[in-house]
Amino acid sequence: MADDTAHQTPQIGINLNIHQAHSARMYDYYLGGVTNFPADREAAGRALDAFPNARLAAHANRAFMRRATRTIAELGVDQFLDIGTGIPTSPNLHEVAQGVHAGARVVYADNDPIVLTHAEALLQGTAQGRTAYVQGDVRDAGTILDAAAETLDLDRPVALSMVALLHFVADRPGESALDVVEAFTSRLVPGSYLVITHFTADFDPEATARMENVYRSSGTDLQARSRAEVTSLFGDWRLLDPGVVASPRWRPEAGAAAVTDAQAGCYGGVARLG
Repeated sequence: MADDTAHQTPQIGINLNIHQAHSARMYDYYLGGVTNFPADREAAGRALDAFPNARLAAHANRAFMRRATRTIAELGVDQFLDIGTGIPTSPNLHEVAQGVHAGARVVYADNDPIVLTHAEALLQGTAQGRTAYVQGDVRDAGTILDAAAETLDLDRPVALSMVALLHFVADRPGESALDVVEAFTSRLVPGSYLVITHFTADFDPEATARMENVYRSSGTDLQARSRAEVTSLFGDWRLLDPGVVASPRWRPEAGAAAVTDAQAGCYGGVARLG
């Protein structure tokens, strides 16, 4: 059951804006979820026409998240901050982390109000651990970190997860994906970890360009980045083997369904500070 000290943002004045597609709800559609609306399904349908492997890519991202979380937990980290959480899809990050450390603490953050309405599913952690949800925008790292500090001890190592998130931050004057990463990582201590997956055009440039156009026409920035650009997002943090690779190539599990680099369409990597 959920522990009684978990924090949830009050559900006050929620505006779901269901008539405009949202990336979190489109992602839910790719994963086979039902928490999406006609605008999301219409945009997701166009995205699938443009990039037919979008469903496989979404599932590959989820599988990467689980492997990365388990790896970091097994290395001794018991605090996790997941930015761009999306709509709950079990197993969620806290289920993986608390499967290794029953007392692990996990904070989720997202800016889609509909994720807030489902946040209770993200608070069903172990009795020993804590889970919390923060409503906030990735561009406002200070607000998210201040709220997360109610649950996490930022003077101890934290695993910061930015899975399938940063490609929604377009580089423009005064704003970049690297700025977003650095705003969060600047407050983390040595021994912390950074987890990133990111959409790329390296494997299928034409389909990627079509996918970017679909998202932009739906009102959402989408910027694919090269392997070198994704690697640069980790700054001077030390990458774990095998480095930045196509998401299915990062420490794959034996017997896992084969997904090609082009089908995944994403790079993934995990790095440690210090």
